[in-house]
Amino acid sequence: MSYTSNYDVLIIGSGGAGLSLALKLADQALQIAVLSKFALTAGSTYYAQGGISAVFDADDSIESHIEDTLDAGAGLCNPDIVRLTVTHGKSSIDWLRQQGVAFTEEQTATGEKILHLNREGGHSHRRIVHTADATGKAVSLSLIERAQEHENISLFEHHNVVELITAQNDGQAGKKIIGAYVLDSQQQRVKTMMAKVVVLATGGASKVYLYSTNPQSATGDGIALAWRAGCRVSNMEFMQFHPTCLYHPNAKSFLISEAVRGEGGRLILPDGEPFMHEFDPRAELAPRDIVARAIDHEIKKRGIDCVYLDISHKSEAFILEHFPTIHRKCLKFGIDITKQPIPVVPSAHYTCGGVVTDSYARTDINNLYAIGEVASTGLHGANRMASNSLLECLVFAERASIDILQKIAGIPTPKAVPDWDESMVSDSDEEVVVSHNWDELRHFMWDYVGIVRTDKRLSRAMSRIALLKNEIAEYYSYFRVTSDLLELRNLVIVAELIVRCAQQRKESRGLHYTLDYPDTDNSKPPENTVLIP
Repeated sequence: MSYTSNYDVLIIGSGGAGLSLALKLADQALQIAVLSKFALTAGSTYYAQGGISAVFDADDSIESHIEDTLDAGAGLCNPDIVRLTVTHGKSSIDWLRQQGVAFTEEQTATGEKILHLNREGGHSHRRIVHTADATGKAVSLSLIERAQEHENISLFEHHNVVELITAQNDGQAGKKIIGAYVLDSQQQRVKTMMAKVVVLATGGASKVYLYSTNPQSATGDGIALAWRAGCRVSNMEFMQFHPTCLYHPNAKSFLISEAVRGEGGRLILPDGEPFMHEFDPRAELAPRDIVARAIDHEIKKRGIDCVYLDISHKSEAFILEHFPTIHRKCLKFGIDITKQPIPVVPSAHYTCGGVVTDSYARTDINNLYAIGEVASTGLHGANRMASNSLLECLVFAERASIDILQKIAGIPTPKAVPDWDESMVSDSDEEVVVSHNWDELRHFMWDYVGIVRTDKRLSRAMSRIALLKNEIAEYYSYFRVTSDLLELRNLVIVAELIVRCAQQRKESRGLHYTLDYPDTDNSKPPENTVLIP
Protein backbone atom coordinates (compact mmCIF):
# COMPACT_ATOMS: atom_id res chain seq x y z
CA MET A 1 0.00 0.00 0.00
CA SER A 2 1.36 3.40 -0.99
CA TYR A 3 1.39 6.33 1.44
CA THR A 4 2.21 9.17 -0.96
CA SER A 5 0.84 12.72 -0.80
CA ASN A 6 1.57 15.82 -2.87
CA TYR A 7 1.81 19.48 -1.85
CA ASP A 8 3.02 22.73 -3.30
CA VAL A 9 5.22 23.44 -0.28
CA LEU A 10 6.41 21.09 2.45
CA ILE A 11 7.61 22.95 5.57
CA ILE A 12 9.59 20.87 8.05
CA GLY A 13 9.15 22.52 11.44
CA SER A 14 6.27 24.25 13.24
CA GLY A 15 8.04 27.05 15.12
CA GLY A 16 8.00 30.76 14.46
CA ALA A 17 9.84 30.47 11.15
CA GLY A 18 7.84 27.58 9.67
CA LEU A 19 4.37 28.80 10.65
CA SER A 20 5.10 32.38 9.58
CA LEU A 21 6.09 31.14 6.14
CA ALA A 22 3.06 28.86 5.92
CA LEU A 23 0.71 31.76 6.65
CA LYS A 24 2.43 34.04 4.15
CA LEU A 25 2.14 31.42 1.39
CA ALA A 26 -1.27 29.92 2.10
CA ASP A 27 -3.21 33.08 1.19
CA GLN A 28 -1.87 32.65 -2.36
CA ALA A 29 -3.93 29.45 -2.86
CA LEU A 30 -0.95 27.15 -2.37
CA GLN A 31 -1.35 23.81 -0.59
CA ILE A 32 1.01 23.83 2.37
CA ALA A 33 2.02 20.92 4.64
CA VAL A 34 3.69 21.74 7.97
CA LEU A 35 5.41 18.92 9.84
CA SER A 36 6.02 18.92 13.58
CA LYS A 37 8.28 16.24 15.02
CA PHE A 38 6.27 16.18 18.23
CA ALA A 39 3.36 18.43 19.28
CA LEU A 40 3.00 21.78 17.51
CA THR A 41 4.21 23.56 20.66
CA ALA A 42 7.28 21.37 21.19
CA GLY A 43 9.78 23.60 19.38
CA SER A 44 12.11 26.28 20.72
CA THR A 45 9.86 29.21 19.73
CA TYR A 46 7.26 28.22 22.32
CA TYR A 47 9.85 28.33 25.10
CA ALA A 48 11.50 31.63 24.15
CA GLN A 49 11.15 34.03 27.07
CA GLY A 50 12.94 37.25 26.18
CA GLY A 51 11.42 38.77 23.07
CA ILE A 52 12.12 40.17 19.62
CA SER A 53 14.58 42.97 18.94
CA ALA A 54 13.29 45.90 16.89
CA VAL A 55 13.82 49.64 16.88
CA PHE A 56 10.83 51.52 18.33
CA ASP A 57 12.36 53.94 20.84
CA ALA A 58 12.90 57.50 19.56
CA ASP A 59 16.37 57.50 21.14
CA ASP A 60 17.30 54.30 19.30
CA SER A 61 18.21 53.85 15.63
CA ILE A 62 18.61 51.22 12.94
CA GLU A 63 22.31 52.09 12.77
CA SER A 64 22.73 51.44 16.48
CA HIS A 65 21.02 48.04 16.22
CA ILE A 66 23.27 47.17 13.30
CA GLU A 67 26.39 48.27 15.18
CA ASP A 68 25.44 46.23 18.26
CA THR A 69 24.80 43.12 16.15
CA LEU A 70 28.09 43.45 14.29
CA ASP A 71 29.95 43.92 17.57
CA ALA A 72 28.40 40.81 19.12
CA GLY A 73 29.18 38.79 15.97
CA ALA A 74 32.93 39.37 16.44
CA GLY A 75 33.75 40.21 12.83
CA LEU A 76 31.90 37.38 11.08
CA CYS A 77 28.47 38.90 10.47
CA ASN A 78 27.50 39.71 6.90
CA PRO A 79 26.82 43.49 7.11
CA ASP A 80 24.30 43.38 4.25
CA ILE A 81 22.32 40.60 5.94
CA VAL A 82 22.43 42.42 9.28
CA ARG A 83 21.06 45.59 7.68
CA LEU A 84 18.40 43.64 5.80
CA THR A 85 17.23 41.93 8.99
CA VAL A 86 17.30 44.92 11.30
CA THR A 87 15.46 47.21 8.89
CA HIS A 88 12.54 44.75 8.85
CA GLY A 89 12.19 44.70 12.63
CA LYS A 90 9.22 47.04 12.97
CA SER A 91 7.30 45.53 10.05
CA SER A 92 7.82 42.05 11.53
CA ILE A 93 6.35 43.14 14.86
CA ASP A 94 3.45 44.82 13.08
CA TRP A 95 2.75 41.58 11.17
CA LEU A 96 2.73 39.55 14.39
CA ARG A 97 0.28 41.97 15.97
CA GLN A 98 -1.96 41.45 12.94
CA GLN A 99 -1.80 37.71 13.67
CA GLY A 100 -3.13 38.37 17.17
CA VAL A 101 0.07 38.47 19.24
CA ALA A 102 -0.49 40.76 22.24
CA PHE A 103 2.79 42.38 23.30
CA THR A 104 3.30 44.02 26.69
CA GLU A 105 2.51 47.74 26.66
CA GLU A 106 3.05 50.66 28.99
CA GLN A 107 1.30 53.99 29.38
CA THR A 108 3.06 57.28 28.79
CA ALA A 109 2.60 60.41 30.89
CA THR A 110 0.07 61.63 28.33
CA GLY A 111 -1.97 58.44 28.56
CA GLU A 112 -0.78 56.95 25.28
CA LYS A 113 -0.18 53.19 25.18
CA ILE A 114 3.14 52.14 23.65
CA LEU A 115 5.12 48.92 23.48
CA HIS A 116 7.19 48.23 26.58
CA LEU A 117 10.79 47.61 25.58
CA ASN A 118 13.30 45.52 27.53
CA ARG A 119 17.07 45.76 27.26
CA GLU A 120 19.29 42.69 27.01
CA GLY A 121 22.97 41.84 26.75
CA GLY A 122 24.85 43.44 23.85
CA HIS A 123 22.11 46.01 23.16
CA SER A 124 22.94 49.66 23.71
CA HIS A 125 19.25 50.63 23.92
CA ARG A 126 15.93 49.22 25.03
CA ARG A 127 14.58 47.48 21.94
CA ILE A 128 13.20 44.09 23.04
CA VAL A 129 9.49 43.81 22.27
CA HIS A 130 7.99 41.13 24.53
CA THR A 131 4.94 39.54 26.09
CA ALA A 132 5.96 39.61 29.78
CA ASP A 133 8.54 36.79 30.03
CA ALA A 134 6.71 34.34 27.75
CA THR A 135 7.03 35.96 24.32
CA GLY A 136 7.63 32.74 22.42
CA LYS A 137 4.52 31.13 23.87
CA ALA A 138 2.39 34.09 22.78
CA VAL A 139 3.86 34.05 19.29
CA SER A 140 3.60 30.28 18.92
CA LEU A 141 -0.01 29.99 20.09
CA SER A 142 -1.17 32.86 17.88
CA LEU A 143 0.50 31.43 14.77
CA ILE A 144 -0.78 27.91 15.49
CA GLU A 145 -4.33 29.23 15.86
CA ARG A 146 -4.13 31.11 12.56
CA ALA A 147 -2.65 28.09 10.79
CA GLN A 148 -5.30 25.73 12.15
CA GLU A 149 -7.98 28.04 10.78
CA HIS A 150 -6.50 28.24 7.28
CA GLU A 151 -8.00 25.87 4.71
CA ASN A 152 -4.78 25.70 2.69
CA ILE A 153 -2.54 24.59 5.56
CA SER A 154 -2.33 20.95 6.69
CA LEU A 155 -0.62 20.43 10.05
CA PHE A 156 1.00 17.08 10.85
CA GLU A 157 2.10 16.41 14.42
CA HIS A 158 4.48 13.56 15.35
CA HIS A 159 6.00 13.44 11.87
CA ASN A 160 9.79 13.14 11.72
CA VAL A 161 11.68 13.37 8.42
CA VAL A 162 13.81 10.33 7.61
CA GLU A 163 15.50 11.70 4.48
CA LEU A 164 15.09 14.40 1.87
CA ILE A 165 14.33 13.22 -1.67
CA THR A 166 16.32 14.86 -4.46
CA ALA A 167 16.57 14.45 -8.24
CA GLN A 168 18.78 15.81 -10.97
CA ASN A 169 17.88 19.25 -12.28
CA ASP A 170 16.15 19.11 -15.65
CA GLY A 171 18.89 19.75 -18.19
CA GLN A 172 21.07 21.51 -15.63
CA ALA A 173 23.90 20.65 -13.26
CA GLY A 174 23.15 20.01 -9.63
CA LYS A 175 20.15 18.68 -7.77
CA LYS A 176 16.62 19.77 -6.98
CA ILE A 177 14.40 18.84 -4.06
CA ILE A 178 11.21 16.89 -4.76
CA GLY A 179 10.02 15.80 -1.32
CA ALA A 180 10.86 13.78 1.77
CA TYR A 181 10.40 10.39 3.37
CA VAL A 182 8.62 11.03 6.67
CA LEU A 183 8.07 8.80 9.70
CA ASP A 184 4.57 9.02 11.16
CA SER A 185 5.55 8.17 14.74
CA GLN A 186 2.00 7.38 15.85
CA GLN A 187 1.19 5.06 12.94
CA GLN A 188 4.78 3.74 12.84
CA ARG A 189 5.00 3.93 9.09
CA VAL A 190 7.07 5.92 6.64
CA LYS A 191 5.18 8.15 4.22
CA THR A 192 6.33 9.71 0.97
CA MET A 193 5.51 13.43 0.89
CA MET A 194 6.18 15.05 -2.49
CA ALA A 195 6.42 18.82 -2.97
CA LYS A 196 7.57 21.42 -5.47
CA VAL A 197 9.34 23.28 -2.67
CA VAL A 198 10.71 22.02 0.66
CA VAL A 199 11.62 24.33 3.53
CA LEU A 200 13.78 23.38 6.50
CA ALA A 201 12.58 25.20 9.62
CA THR A 202 13.75 22.60 12.12
CA GLY A 203 15.56 24.77 14.67
CA GLY A 204 18.95 24.21 16.22
CA ALA A 205 21.09 21.42 17.62
CA SER A 206 21.76 22.21 21.28
CA LYS A 207 20.59 18.78 22.45
CA VAL A 208 23.96 17.50 21.22
CA TYR A 209 25.11 18.69 24.67
CA LEU A 210 24.34 17.16 28.05
CA TYR A 211 22.91 20.41 29.44
CA SER A 212 20.72 22.59 27.26
CA THR A 213 18.00 25.20 27.62
CA ASN A 214 16.32 23.78 24.52
CA PRO A 215 13.37 21.39 24.31
CA GLN A 216 13.93 17.77 23.31
CA SER A 217 13.23 18.58 19.66
CA ALA A 218 16.50 20.55 19.12
CA THR A 219 18.51 17.70 17.61
CA GLY A 220 19.90 19.35 14.48
CA ASP A 221 17.67 17.38 12.12
CA GLY A 222 17.57 19.95 9.34
CA ILE A 223 21.32 20.49 9.39
CA ALA A 224 21.98 16.76 9.11
CA LEU A 225 19.31 16.26 6.43
CA ALA A 226 20.71 19.09 4.32
CA TRP A 227 24.30 17.86 4.79
CA ARG A 228 23.42 14.33 3.65
CA ALA A 229 21.56 15.79 0.67
CA GLY A 230 24.62 17.79 -0.40
CA CYS A 231 24.32 21.28 1.13
CA ARG A 232 27.20 23.23 2.62
CA VAL A 233 27.15 24.07 6.32
CA SER A 234 28.97 26.93 8.00
CA ASN A 235 30.23 28.16 11.40
CA MET A 236 29.13 25.13 13.42
CA GLU A 237 31.87 25.81 15.99
CA PHE A 238 29.84 28.75 17.26
CA MET A 239 27.43 27.05 19.68
CA GLN A 240 26.03 29.60 22.08
CA PHE A 241 25.81 28.79 25.78
CA HIS A 242 23.19 30.86 27.57
CA PRO A 243 24.78 32.21 30.75
CA THR A 244 21.82 31.67 33.04
CA CYS A 245 20.03 28.35 33.23
CA LEU A 246 18.30 27.51 36.52
CA TYR A 247 20.53 25.25 38.61
CA HIS A 248 18.41 22.81 40.60
CA PRO A 249 18.47 18.98 40.68
CA ASN A 250 14.78 18.80 39.78
CA ALA A 251 14.70 21.59 37.20
CA LYS A 252 14.85 20.47 33.59
CA SER A 253 16.60 22.95 31.33
CA PHE A 254 14.76 26.06 32.50
CA LEU A 255 16.13 29.31 31.10
CA ILE A 256 16.36 32.46 33.20
CA SER A 257 15.73 35.17 30.63
CA GLU A 258 18.42 37.65 29.73
CA ALA A 259 15.80 40.31 30.45
CA VAL A 260 16.40 39.70 34.18
CA ARG A 261 19.90 41.11 33.74
CA GLY A 262 18.54 43.78 31.43
CA GLU A 263 16.26 44.98 34.22
CA GLY A 264 19.07 45.19 36.78
CA GLY A 265 19.71 41.59 37.84
CA ARG A 266 23.25 41.14 39.21
CA LEU A 267 25.44 38.07 38.95
CA ILE A 268 27.03 37.26 42.29
CA LEU A 269 29.20 34.61 43.92
CA PRO A 270 27.92 32.47 46.81
CA ASP A 271 29.24 35.08 49.27
CA GLY A 272 27.23 37.81 47.55
CA GLU A 273 30.15 39.47 45.74
CA PRO A 274 29.58 40.64 42.13
CA PHE A 275 32.19 39.58 39.58
CA MET A 276 31.16 40.54 36.03
CA HIS A 277 32.88 43.96 36.25
CA GLU A 278 36.20 42.10 36.32
CA PHE A 279 35.55 40.60 32.87
CA ASP A 280 33.88 43.39 30.88
CA PRO A 281 33.00 47.05 31.49
CA ARG A 282 29.42 46.26 30.44
CA ALA A 283 29.25 43.79 33.35
CA GLU A 284 25.95 41.85 33.26
CA LEU A 285 25.03 43.43 29.92
CA ALA A 286 28.04 42.08 28.04
CA PRO A 287 27.27 39.69 25.13
CA ARG A 288 26.42 36.12 26.02
CA ASP A 289 29.76 34.56 25.11
CA ILE A 290 31.59 36.83 27.56
CA VAL A 291 29.10 36.30 30.39
CA ALA A 292 28.99 32.52 29.91
CA ARG A 293 32.80 32.23 29.94
CA ALA A 294 33.00 34.45 33.02
CA ILE A 295 30.55 32.23 34.93
CA ASP A 296 32.33 29.08 33.74
CA HIS A 297 35.65 30.57 34.87
CA GLU A 298 34.36 31.41 38.36
CA ILE A 299 32.74 27.99 38.81
CA LYS A 300 35.93 26.13 37.86
CA LYS A 301 38.30 28.50 39.66
CA ARG A 302 36.41 28.33 42.97
CA GLY A 303 35.13 24.76 42.74
CA ILE A 304 31.52 25.87 43.21
CA ASP A 305 28.40 24.35 41.68
CA CYS A 306 26.86 27.58 40.40
CA VAL A 307 26.71 31.35 40.69
CA TYR A 308 23.63 33.42 41.51
CA LEU A 309 21.48 35.94 39.68
CA ASP A 310 19.90 38.45 42.05
CA ILE A 311 16.93 40.64 41.13
CA SER A 312 15.53 40.79 44.70
CA HIS A 313 16.56 44.45 45.13
CA LYS A 314 13.66 45.31 42.80
CA SER A 315 10.16 45.64 44.24
CA GLU A 316 7.94 42.58 44.43
CA ALA A 317 5.37 44.31 42.19
CA PHE A 318 8.02 44.98 39.53
CA ILE A 319 9.23 41.37 39.55
CA LEU A 320 5.72 39.91 39.36
CA GLU A 321 4.81 42.23 36.48
CA HIS A 322 7.94 41.59 34.42
CA PHE A 323 8.83 37.99 35.27
CA PRO A 324 5.68 36.08 36.25
CA THR A 325 6.71 32.84 34.50
CA ILE A 326 10.18 32.78 36.06
CA HIS A 327 8.71 33.64 39.48
CA ARG A 328 6.18 30.79 39.32
CA LYS A 329 8.75 28.27 38.09
CA CYS A 330 11.33 29.13 40.75
CA LEU A 331 8.68 29.01 43.51
CA LYS A 332 8.05 25.37 42.56
CA PHE A 333 11.64 24.68 43.64
CA GLY A 334 11.44 26.72 46.82
CA ILE A 335 13.14 29.83 45.40
CA ASP A 336 11.31 33.13 45.88
CA ILE A 337 13.07 35.47 43.48
CA THR A 338 11.51 38.51 45.17
CA LYS A 339 13.60 37.67 48.25
CA GLN A 340 16.36 35.26 47.10
CA PRO A 341 18.98 35.07 44.35
CA ILE A 342 18.53 32.43 41.64
CA PRO A 343 21.19 29.69 41.30
CA VAL A 344 22.35 29.63 37.66
CA VAL A 345 24.86 27.90 35.36
CA PRO A 346 25.57 28.23 31.60
CA SER A 347 23.80 25.79 29.30
CA ALA A 348 23.83 25.10 25.54
CA HIS A 349 21.29 27.40 23.96
CA TYR A 350 21.64 28.37 20.30
CA THR A 351 23.26 27.17 17.07
CA CYS A 352 24.78 30.21 15.35
CA GLY A 353 25.94 28.24 12.32
CA GLY A 354 23.93 25.93 10.09
CA VAL A 355 22.92 25.37 6.48
CA VAL A 356 24.40 28.02 4.19
CA THR A 357 21.70 30.23 2.67
CA ASP A 358 21.49 33.44 0.67
CA SER A 359 19.38 36.54 1.33
CA TYR A 360 16.24 34.72 0.11
CA ALA A 361 16.86 31.64 2.31
CA ARG A 362 17.89 29.51 -0.69
CA THR A 363 20.28 26.60 -0.08
CA ASP A 364 22.66 24.85 -2.50
CA ILE A 365 19.85 22.56 -3.70
CA ASN A 366 17.26 23.97 -6.07
CA ASN A 367 13.87 24.63 -4.41
CA LEU A 368 15.20 23.75 -0.94
CA TYR A 369 15.10 26.61 1.58
CA ALA A 370 16.24 26.94 5.18
CA ILE A 371 14.90 29.51 7.66
CA GLY A 372 15.36 30.18 11.35
CA GLU A 373 17.98 28.60 13.57
CA VAL A 374 18.76 25.79 11.10
CA ALA A 375 20.20 28.34 8.66
CA SER A 376 23.51 30.17 8.53
CA THR A 377 22.40 33.47 7.00
CA GLY A 378 25.29 35.68 8.07
CA LEU A 379 23.25 37.53 10.70
CA HIS A 380 24.85 36.10 13.83
CA GLY A 381 28.51 35.67 12.90
CA ALA A 382 30.53 34.28 15.80
CA ASN A 383 27.89 35.04 18.44
CA ARG A 384 24.16 35.78 18.31
CA MET A 385 22.99 38.91 20.06
CA ALA A 386 20.03 38.44 22.37
CA SER A 387 16.54 38.45 20.80
CA ASN A 388 17.79 38.63 17.21
CA SER A 389 16.73 35.00 16.70
CA LEU A 390 12.95 35.39 16.48
CA LEU A 391 13.53 38.46 14.34
CA GLU A 392 15.58 36.34 11.94
CA CYS A 393 12.77 33.75 11.78
CA LEU A 394 10.24 36.37 10.77
CA VAL A 395 12.40 38.27 8.28
CA PHE A 396 13.63 35.19 6.42
CA ALA A 397 10.16 33.63 6.37
CA GLU A 398 9.15 36.78 4.51
CA ARG A 399 12.20 36.62 2.22
CA ALA A 400 11.59 32.95 1.40
CA SER A 401 7.92 33.64 0.66
CA ILE A 402 8.86 36.34 -1.86
CA ASP A 403 11.16 33.99 -3.77
CA ILE A 404 8.83 30.98 -3.61
CA LEU A 405 5.85 32.95 -4.89
CA GLN A 406 7.87 34.29 -7.80
CA LYS A 407 8.99 30.87 -9.04
CA ILE A 408 6.56 28.17 -7.87
CA ALA A 409 4.24 28.44 -10.86
CA GLY A 410 7.14 27.38 -13.07
CA ILE A 411 8.15 24.36 -10.98
CA PRO A 412 6.78 21.10 -12.40
CA THR A 413 4.95 18.63 -10.19
CA PRO A 414 7.54 16.06 -9.01
CA LYS A 415 7.43 12.62 -10.57
CA ALA A 416 6.52 9.69 -8.35
CA VAL A 417 9.32 7.90 -6.46
CA PRO A 418 9.42 4.42 -4.90
CA ASP A 419 7.95 3.98 -1.42
CA TRP A 420 10.28 3.67 1.54
CA ASP A 421 11.66 0.13 1.51
CA GLU A 422 11.48 -1.73 4.86
CA SER A 423 11.60 -5.24 3.38
CA MET A 424 15.11 -5.96 4.70
CA VAL A 425 14.77 -4.62 8.25
CA SER A 426 13.09 -5.77 11.46
CA ASP A 427 11.89 -4.28 14.74
CA SER A 428 14.75 -3.64 17.11
CA ASP A 429 15.36 -5.83 20.13
CA GLU A 430 18.29 -3.66 21.27
CA GLU A 431 16.86 -0.20 22.01
CA VAL A 432 19.46 0.09 24.77
CA VAL A 433 22.04 0.78 22.03
CA VAL A 434 20.18 3.96 21.04
CA SER A 435 19.77 5.26 24.60
CA HIS A 436 23.37 4.43 25.53
CA ASN A 437 24.78 6.17 22.44
CA TRP A 438 22.57 9.20 23.11
CA ASP A 439 24.03 9.53 26.61
CA GLU A 440 27.62 8.94 25.53
CA LEU A 441 27.47 11.49 22.72
CA ARG A 442 26.00 14.26 24.86
CA HIS A 443 28.43 13.61 27.72
CA PHE A 444 31.64 13.81 25.71
CA MET A 445 30.40 16.79 23.69
CA TRP A 446 29.80 18.63 26.97
CA ASP A 447 33.20 17.63 28.38
CA TYR A 448 35.33 18.09 25.25
CA VAL A 449 33.52 20.57 22.98
CA GLY A 450 31.90 22.91 25.48
CA ILE A 451 32.53 26.52 26.49
CA VAL A 452 36.32 26.06 26.66
CA ARG A 453 38.11 23.77 24.19
CA THR A 454 41.58 22.41 23.38
CA ASP A 455 43.02 20.56 20.40
CA LYS A 456 43.37 17.43 22.51
CA ARG A 457 39.75 17.54 23.66
CA LEU A 458 38.54 18.02 20.10
CA SER A 459 40.64 15.10 18.91
CA ARG A 460 39.23 12.87 21.64
CA ALA A 461 35.70 13.88 20.69
CA MET A 462 36.32 13.10 17.02
CA SER A 463 37.64 9.63 17.83
CA ARG A 464 34.48 8.81 19.78
CA ILE A 465 32.27 10.28 17.06
CA ALA A 466 33.85 7.94 14.49
CA LEU A 467 33.04 4.91 16.64
CA LEU A 468 29.48 6.05 17.27
CA LYS A 469 28.87 6.77 13.58
CA ASN A 470 29.79 3.19 12.69
CA GLU A 471 27.56 1.73 15.41
CA ILE A 472 24.63 3.93 14.45
CA ALA A 473 25.01 3.21 10.73
CA GLU A 474 24.99 -0.52 11.41
CA TYR A 475 21.94 -0.22 13.65
CA TYR A 476 20.14 1.96 11.07
CA SER A 477 20.71 -0.62 8.32
CA TYR A 478 19.24 -3.53 10.30
CA PHE A 479 16.24 -2.10 12.17
CA ARG A 480 13.11 -0.11 11.41
CA VAL A 481 13.47 3.59 12.03
CA THR A 482 12.14 5.21 15.18
CA SER A 483 12.09 8.87 16.11
CA ASP A 484 14.84 8.32 18.70
CA LEU A 485 17.06 6.58 16.15
CA LEU A 486 16.53 9.33 13.57
CA GLU A 487 17.49 11.99 16.11
CA LEU A 488 20.58 10.08 17.19
CA ARG A 489 21.64 9.58 13.57
CA ASN A 490 21.28 13.32 12.99
CA LEU A 491 22.96 14.34 16.24
CA VAL A 492 26.14 12.38 15.57
CA ILE A 493 26.47 14.13 12.21
CA VAL A 494 25.95 17.51 13.86
CA ALA A 495 28.57 16.64 16.49
CA GLU A 496 31.07 15.81 13.75
CA LEU A 497 30.34 19.09 11.95
CA ILE A 498 30.83 21.07 15.17
CA VAL A 499 34.18 19.41 15.88
CA ARG A 500 35.42 19.70 12.29
CA CYS A 501 34.65 23.42 12.24
CA ALA A 502 36.26 23.90 15.67
CA GLN A 503 39.41 22.09 14.54
CA GLN A 504 39.74 24.38 11.55
CA ARG A 505 39.57 27.62 13.56
CA LYS A 506 43.05 28.30 14.95
CA GLU A 507 42.03 31.26 17.10
CA SER A 508 39.51 32.22 19.76
CA ARG A 509 36.63 34.26 18.38
CA GLY A 510 33.13 34.84 19.70
CA LEU A 511 31.67 31.60 21.03
CA HIS A 512 34.70 29.51 20.07
CA TYR A 513 37.29 29.71 22.83
CA THR A 514 40.32 27.42 22.82
CA LEU A 515 43.17 27.33 25.32
CA ASP A 516 45.61 26.44 22.52
CA TYR A 517 44.82 29.65 20.61
CA PRO A 518 43.43 32.02 23.27
CA ASP A 519 43.77 35.19 21.18
CA THR A 520 41.75 36.45 18.23
CA ASP A 521 43.75 36.42 15.00
CA ASN A 522 43.55 39.95 13.62
CA SER A 523 46.45 39.53 11.19
CA LYS A 524 43.98 38.92 8.33
CA PRO A 525 40.26 39.46 7.63
CA PRO A 526 38.18 36.91 9.56
CA GLU A 527 36.65 34.09 7.55
CA ASN A 528 33.63 31.87 7.99
CA THR A 529 34.24 28.16 8.42
CA VAL A 530 32.52 26.41 5.52
CA LEU A 531 32.27 22.63 5.13
CA ILE A 532 31.45 21.03 1.79
CA PRO A 533 29.91 17.50 1.68
